[in-house]
Amino acid sequence: MTDLTFLPGRTALEAVGLGARHRRGWALRDCSFRVPAGRVCALVGPNGAGKSTLLSVAAGLRRADEGALAVLDGAPGGPGVRPRVSYLAQEKPLYPYFTVEDTLRMGRELNPGRWDAAAAERLVKEGNLPPHARVGQLSGGQRTRLALALAFGKRPELLLLDEPMSDLDPLVRHEMTAALMTEAAENATTIVLASHVLAELEGVCDYLLLVGDGRVRLAGEVEDLLSAHRVVVGRHEGGAPPRSFAAHTVISSRTTGRQLTAMIRPEGPIAGQWETEEPSLEDLLLAHLRNPGAPSLLTPSAEPRSRKAAA
Repeated sequence: MTDLTFLPGRTALEAVGLGARHRRGWALRDCSFRVPAGRVCALVGPNGAGKSTLLSVAAGLRRADEGALAVLDGAPGGPGVRPRVSYLAQEKPLYPYFTVEDTLRMGRELNPGRWDAAAAERLVKEGNLPPHARVGQLSGGQRTRLALALAFGKRPELLLLDEPMSDLDPLVRHEMTAALMTEAAENATTIVLASHVLAELEGVCDYLLLVGDGRVRLAGEVEDLLSAHRVVVGRHEGGAPPRSFAAHTVISSRTTGRQLTAMIRPEGPIAGQWETEEPSLEDLLLAHLRNPGAPSLLTPSAEPRSRKAAA
């Protein structure tokens, strides 16, 4: 792995040239980014983009094959880092023969000095989970709530969540999202949330990591990324974008009849008679997901601050 020194500061995750290989090829390759502490970060990408691999490396469950990743200014899974991080995998592994009460007791015993019993028990009670019910008898949504209670109860500085609410109904998903926001606000917890429900990320996450083909495509503050793009609509004949667009970065474009709709990263004024507006987060993500060849963009806060270690 690359020999790097990560500068201390309010940083939750920082990667430089990060790569992780599976048998069939690279899951992540040459990923460099930074997530400042205290953010609620959406981790987005198509299936197989490397989201789960990135979270498992950050959690210290697997090693990177190249590059470097710092978690809370330390090594992933290191003795000074692991107690400060909670990770909830897609599978939400729980002991099926434990009761709900047993599971919370396990959380308390494994996290001495950090366990917030009130927070964990509140989530369980709000879901009406019977204390003596075995985990294997719970519904998928109930198991998810119990797994989130374990993650919250640890009172982490960094909470890594891999598609945590995919098996929840819309009402419960809304309630758990509100709980996430409360956690972030009250305890300055950094949350990295992998999700494929794009519409639900808007208004929830203030930071974004978009990965595709194992690489970082977009990274930074949601507000800054949105303001760097424009949806352009106007009359246009012909399949190709107009010549005036050549001065800008065209992320996507489509023509319906005589109307062209394009997502552009403008490099100055847009010449011509066009209606323009700032995209929604969902529009921005869909445009980049549909066009994996579009140039990447990292805002200044997402640029890694590491430096080569002295020889």
